[in-house]
This record gives sequence, C-alpha cells and structure tokens, in this order.
Amino acid sequence: MADLEATVVIPKVITFLSSLLQQVAESNDVTHQLYPQRISVFHGLTRPNISIQNYLERIFKYANCSPSCFVVAYVYLDRFAQRQLSFPINSFNVHRLLITSVLLSVKFLDDIYYNNAYFAKVGGISTAEMNLLEVDFLFGLGFQLNVTPTTFHTYCSYLQREMLMQCPDQLVDNSLNISRPLKIHCCLNEDESTHQKQLAV
Repeated sequence: MADLEATVVIPKVITFLSSLLQQVAESNDVTHQLYPQRISVFHGLTRPNISIQNYLERIFKYANCSPSCFVVAYVYLDRFAQRQLSFPINSFNVHRLLITSVLLSVKFLDDIYYNNAYFAKVGGISTAEMNLLEVDFLFGLGFQLNVTPTTFHTYCSYLQREMLMQCPDQLVDNSLNISRPLKIHCCLNEDESTHQKQLAV
C-alpha cells in the first residue's frame, strides 16, 4: 500500500478542482445559514471528515480513471448546479456529488472502468446509494453527458485561471497533467453556448 501511495502522482487538476469546490461549498454553507435550502439525496446528515482534496485524491488513486474524467466531472457538476438551483453545492453534499459525477464521467470517457459497487467502496457509501445517486444525477443533468473539446478546454482554462488568481506568486504551466489521450464523445448538434457559465463563488 505504501508503494502505491509513493508512486501515484496526483494531477494538478485534482488540486485546482478541490480548491474551487472548497470555495463554492464554504460560500454556500454561509448562504445556507441565511436562506433555507432544499435537501436532496446527495445531502449527508453530517459533514464528511475527509477533505475535498483528500477525497478527490482517493478517487484518483483507487478508481484508476484518466485525469480528463475530473474535468468532465467538473462540467457535469456545473451543469447540475445550473439545472438544480434549489440544491447548491455545499459541505453536506459535495462528496456525494463528486463521486457520482466522476463515476458518470468515467463511464462516458474511459474504455475500462470499475463497476458501481467498487466506486461505492471508494466513495464510502453503499452500492444501493451509489446506484440511486447515479440515477438522480442523470435526471438532474437531463442526461446531457456530451462534452465537446471546446467545452473541455474552456473548463480547463477556467480551472487554471482560478488557481492563478489564488496563487499569483506561483507559476502555473499550461498543463493540468492530463497525460492520457483525450477521449471525448461529441454530439455534432450540441449547442455549448448554454454551458459557458462556470461554477462560481
């Protein structure tokens, strides 16, 4: 196990995405105190003890998915947030939303992937709950899973800009460490103009 942890290089996309989602969750936690929000199947009774960064690293280490899946999961989270305005991402639902969005992106992008039972173990939930979350997330997205290369690169750029704004003294190169070939299923008729709005604090 120690050998596995020593050899795994965590892509920058994990750090960027976890930082952005942490900001979004914290902002919405404050808003939740001021304005009541509806509760969904993604909402936990308590905040998970694991940080968003560690959770994403865990998913990356054990799910064996391509780093591109995390960018696509981010696109899915943004689409979900835009369509489900009464269910903002917060500390009580972000982990379940993450495992579900990564599961769907893996199924959509990668040729070989683990089943829902395995993802449930990685995510710390039951298989029945993983199945329910997957179906609910798909309906929440309106089954809009296609991501064009343009949209993919727009979201990569947004993650990089966010990191530059947070750490202006650090030089961030143009790569999110997405080393595996990009495999995106494209729908030629998809209008991406509706997907330009990003998750924002």
